[in-house]
Amino acid sequence: MSAPSSSAPIGVPIMTTSPETTERAEVAQGKAAVLREALPWITRFHGQTVVVKYGGNAMIDPELQRSFAADVALLHFVGLRPVIVHGGGPQISALAAARGVVSRFVGGLRVTDAAMVEVVHDALTGIVNPEVVALVEAAGAPAQGIVGSDGPVLTCETARGPQGEDIGFVGEVVEVDTDAIAAVLDAGRVPVIATLGRDTTGQLHNVNADTAAGAVAAAIGASKLVVLTDVPGLYRDFGDPERESLISFLGRDELERMVGEDGLQDGMRPKLLAVLHALRGGTPQAHLLDGRVQHAVLIEIFTDEGIGTMIGDRIDPGERTA
Repeated sequence: MSAPSSSAPIGVPIMTTSPETTERAEVAQGKAAVLREALPWITRFHGQTVVVKYGGNAMIDPELQRSFAADVALLHFVGLRPVIVHGGGPQISALAAARGVVSRFVGGLRVTDAAMVEVVHDALTGIVNPEVVALVEAAGAPAQGIVGSDGPVLTCETARGPQGEDIGFVGEVVEVDTDAIAAVLDAGRVPVIATLGRDTTGQLHNVNADTAAGAVAAAIGASKLVVLTDVPGLYRDFGDPERESLISFLGRDELERMVGEDGLQDGMRPKLLAVLHALRGGTPQAHLLDGRVQHAVLIEIFTDEGIGTMIGDRIDPGERTA
């Protein structure tokens, strides 16, 4: 984000009939200042599409669920076009355990055999997607669920692990039906995409939500990709308590280098590969945010300071796109 504007007070102090009403008025004035700070960013991104990958603790904590849904509703009503792409790791793991299906991961990707792909399908389509749609609508914005395997919206080929491992029916997105997503957006609704896909034979695949979000952002020409995580952002020298530090901004060239060095922890690797896919596809900016922070999406998009890690191009609120 750009440098914050001066915080020096403008005008005269508020005067009311009592200290209590003065305090309330000053609180209201502070809220108005926040809205004023957001205005250039709202203007900058009005009409633009923002893809938000939803997952982690933000997906299972009731307060964070409602906070996230309210943020999406606000994005919608101030003129942005949010698209939610979700997985459902906790819900998938819980349903797998209930069915006696063992969860295993390779390189941050869930190994998906025939039994697990059915678990993934049932968790995403029967539990998570309807719940996310209901949350957004309860916050006041119209929403519509999209199952990636219907159509299919997400056409996949079978992926392999980082060392060429067989990880089963895990999909790498090769094509996105952008018309299906655009139809929901053009109808004035928030698309909520469950990350399942099919290959050209019709076989159902589990698609990592980060991977799907990056592919969707690139395909639909999103202005931003926002990835919610359970950490504050991307760290330099992660795991070294003496040296590790949060990276607030990362250019695409440095991201390319980091991914090429193959020193990323398993959980972060799919996220950064998804971001890189989106940037290569034309999305100017991506953000890694801590989804455990209330209103993290609004803070990052609509304030001068922002939080988390921004990757890609620096954008000034005065810039406009066609």
